[in-house]
Amino acid sequence: MSQLSGLTAALRDGTVGALGQFGRAPADARRAAVLILLTDEADPAVLFTERAGGLRSHAGQISFPGGGADAGEDSVATALREAREEVGLDAGLVTVLGQLPTAWVPVSGYEVTPVVARWSRILPLAPVDPGEVANVLQLRVSQLSDPATRITATVPGGYRGPGFRLGDWFIWGMTAHLLDVTLRVAGWERPWDQSQEAPVPGRFLRD
Repeated sequence: MSQLSGLTAALRDGTVGALGQFGRAPADARRAAVLILLTDEADPAVLFTERAGGLRSHAGQISFPGGGADAGEDSVATALREAREEVGLDAGLVTVLGQLPTAWVPVSGYEVTPVVARWSRILPLAPVDPGEVANVLQLRVSQLSDPATRITATVPGGYRGPGFRLGDWFIWGMTAHLLDVTLRVAGWERPWDQSQEAPVPGRFLRD
């Protein structure tokens, strides 16, 4: 049985639930999509990008490939196009499993649809435009679900949310929320100490 069967079933059955951390998007919100791409292996790998340090928003942060939708483009097309433009992903190697509920991201002004997909195994990917993507990460679920990796991320002003700390990498914000949901509905989450807090390092905190 595929390691992704639990996640696929949850997406099909609509059991994920609303992603309401930041409230409801306004009617005129801009649309965007991100790609949550996992390998179909015994220990799936998840694709992330490190955003370039010179970007105007979310510079240096760890994120899923994605961005704003073009006119007339659906969420799947947006997510796959952005992944091709950012890291050279060939959409022909990818099977879309479904979508998580849309989520409103006030800091960027986008209503984001997470598109979940699989491919057979890790294949080499690299930044297409270094001015947009500084690095490509493919991290194993065993690393991401390790209780020693999981922390509650905090920032000045009172924000608290799921976080993942892996060596020099720190995942927080919307990406961490989506990763947290994915691990949970797929049945990969392991008990972790939510009282263990860590401030987001300045390197990953730039707006």
